[in-house]
Amino acid sequence: MFNFTHALNVDSLKSDTVDLTVPSRAFMVGVSGNVQFVTKNGDLVTIYAIAGVIYPIRMTRVYSAITAATGIINLW
Repeated sequence: MFNFTHALNVDSLKSDTVDLTVPSRAFMVGVSGNVQFVTKNGDLVTIYAIAGVIYPIRMTRVYSAITAATGIINLW
């Protein structure tokens, strides 16, 4: 279903001002919780992400202030 060749833990890259070094094609979390991010189209979104689920969302930034989920993996 999904074909990703790279993965990067972005927990230490969460920022309210700086974009990710590589935009995601999808992401998943290790521990469930809120994730606030900016999509490739520039929309600010907050979702409750469930651990182990792959979310096919292209994101460019993960905010640190609102995001409670941990183990966030950027897939591309």
